[in-house]
Amino acid sequence: MFDSLKSLTEIPDLRKRILFTLMMLAVYRLGSFIPTPGINAAVFEQAFSQYGGTLLGLLSMFSGGSLARMAVFALGIMPYITAQIILQLLGVVSPTLEKLQKEGEMGQRKITEYTRYLTVGLSAFQGFGIAVALQRQSSASMPLVLHPGAGFIFTVVVTLTAGAVFVMWIGEQITARGIGNGMSLLIFASIVVGLPQGVAGVWNKVFVTRVWSFPMLLLLLAFMLVVVGFIVVVERGERRIPIQYAKRIVGRKVVGGVSTHLPLKVNSGGVMAIIFAVSLLTFPQTIGLFTGKHGPIGRVINDFTRLFGWAEPLYTLTYVALIIFFAHFYLSIIYNPDDVADNIRKQGGFIPGIRPGRPTADHVDDVLTKITWVGAIYLAIIAIIPDFMLAGTRLNDLPVWLGGRWFDSHMPGWMLHGLNVNFYFGGASLLIVVGVAMDTVQQVEAQLVMRHYDGFLKKGRIRGRRAASS
Repeated sequence: MFDSLKSLTEIPDLRKRILFTLMMLAVYRLGSFIPTPGINAAVFEQAFSQYGGTLLGLLSMFSGGSLARMAVFALGIMPYITAQIILQLLGVVSPTLEKLQKEGEMGQRKITEYTRYLTVGLSAFQGFGIAVALQRQSSASMPLVLHPGAGFIFTVVVTLTAGAVFVMWIGEQITARGIGNGMSLLIFASIVVGLPQGVAGVWNKVFVTRVWSFPMLLLLLAFMLVVVGFIVVVERGERRIPIQYAKRIVGRKVVGGVSTHLPLKVNSGGVMAIIFAVSLLTFPQTIGLFTGKHGPIGRVINDFTRLFGWAEPLYTLTYVALIIFFAHFYLSIIYNPDDVADNIRKQGGFIPGIRPGRPTADHVDDVLTKITWVGAIYLAIIAIIPDFMLAGTRLNDLPVWLGGRWFDSHMPGWMLHGLNVNFYFGGASLLIVVGVAMDTVQQVEAQLVMRHYDGFLKKGRIRGRRAASS
């Protein structure tokens, strides 16, 4: 391991890429502390706690706390990700986008250009909504906006839009001139920067306030290791469909006659199903920021938030159902079994026991559906772990005819009301941290192997020439 780390500094190109990536991440973090003009920063940071259960709270997590400080990078990378999702959805119904997706590198460049334009539009729209919402909010009778009006709205829209575009540029530069995965690394950095605060909170509860005992801390650490290990196993899990290529004569050579496989990941959609589900559940609460708590719409939103309150049984069931639905829905967008079957047929391949064409597409679709059920349930389990650790299940809030009183009298309090443990690496954040870390290590290892160095994991799948000859 130490020899592999030493080899990172021995390769000039790789060393430059790593240093460039670290420099870009430092710039990204610096912009997270530059406040937006016109905001009463001290009052806003105190008042932001009430937005934790809304879409603004979700955006703050992916922006590394920039939104909680209303910094110039408050929107983070989320507008760019949203633009990518929208274009992927439109690619299903738009023949023009579908044609561009099949044109290879030139088509991808055009789609990237559209994504940038759409990112600017989404950033301006979100900036306008945040500016309008801030003018209607106050904390302890102190306004969050120093000088409300059209000038403030214009300033916020321009500032946040420029910040989002600059973050997008940083991500693209890391992808092109750094170690790759620029957008994912920005989200990774945004989540990891909150780890010291989480560790400090745990330390305070164990050794200062003594709310937790030391054995409880050890149990929590062991549980976190088990969850991380579970994620690593599932994220690497795949179903391999065998493919046989028939022998063909091309010129004077005989090609084909080899066996390979089609890898299908258990969790092909990544964390997108969780993001879609959370966004849909928190959307009415976010609308409440613009409409207020009064009036017909406000009363409907209040009733909705009460029934679908955090950790309430109806909320948990709906959350799980939405994750399972969006896992299948997103997979149907990014993976087309008909195209897979057509590519296999064009290359002279076939699945043993399955006829080419439509039977092959149906077989691939059937396998994808089955493993996606497993992946969706896995996502649901990971997503509800932080909710359970912090707030419990609240089964005692069920009506009497559904056993609410029985749960209240027979179930332990820690199951109903949680352990008040802020399981920081949970849900979408945990999947992103583990997934990006694994991808980054694989990319750096591939760079080492390409230059005849051993990788980090000498027993892994990728081996360098030096390791292979030893």
